[in-house]
Amino acid sequence: MREFVMAKPMVPADPVVLLKDVHLKLESEAGPVNILKGISLDVGAGEKVGVVGPSGSGKSSMMMILGGLQPPSAGSVRVKGRELTSLGEDEMARFRRDEVGIVFQAFHLIPTMTALENVAIPLEFAGAPDAFDRARAGLEAVGLGHRLGHYPGQLSGGEQQRVALARAFAPEPALLLADEPTGNLDGDTGRKVIDLMFGMADRLGTTILLITHDPGLARQCDRVVRLVDGLIVDDGRSAVRAVAD
Repeated sequence: MREFVMAKPMVPADPVVLLKDVHLKLESEAGPVNILKGISLDVGAGEKVGVVGPSGSGKSSMMMILGGLQPPSAGSVRVKGRELTSLGEDEMARFRRDEVGIVFQAFHLIPTMTALENVAIPLEFAGAPDAFDRARAGLEAVGLGHRLGHYPGQLSGGEQQRVALARAFAPEPALLLADEPTGNLDGDTGRKVIDLMFGMADRLGTTILLITHDPGLARQCDRVVRLVDGLIVDDGRSAVRAVAD
């Protein structure tokens, strides 16, 4: 007789991301809304994790919490060993600046600044004396060395997202959060942007959490985490193995 049991999931010794029983409850005109209902997740260094689930399942809220842009209502949020819930506003800003890169569906470039200036900004804020040299190298790495002096309005959608990638990777973050980064791009351009993102992450050892509605894109990640109604229903590690009785 054979029975099936759940294999014990492997947990990285030093996860870059560690969420424990994280809740998020926000007030609305109709009353409190439970967005996250106790999620736990660990992600190892250099791992690429796709995050999928229906609209309203809590994917973007989880990303906002990991990026220090939204405090949780309860639970523990650790990124690169730091407990984010214990950081003050200034400490959080510095931590986010140095350790977390964020790429959104909308490119969020400053329209009055050139591509070079857009990428150099976070480095200048961090006090890097070589901010513009590093920004130039970052743009060259994404194939935009010939577009340094162009403004966002002079760039295609794919080029703008590559500038956003160069900006996010410029401080060499431990964690990159990408929320539908190909949502505004056609299929071929989106694939090129993802290839660039994964290549830069491999080079720097950056951990990626990638929200996507594209199953094919999610499967390119090391594993896929699925959220439904504010809960993680599959962490991408659960496995079923047969055991002889």
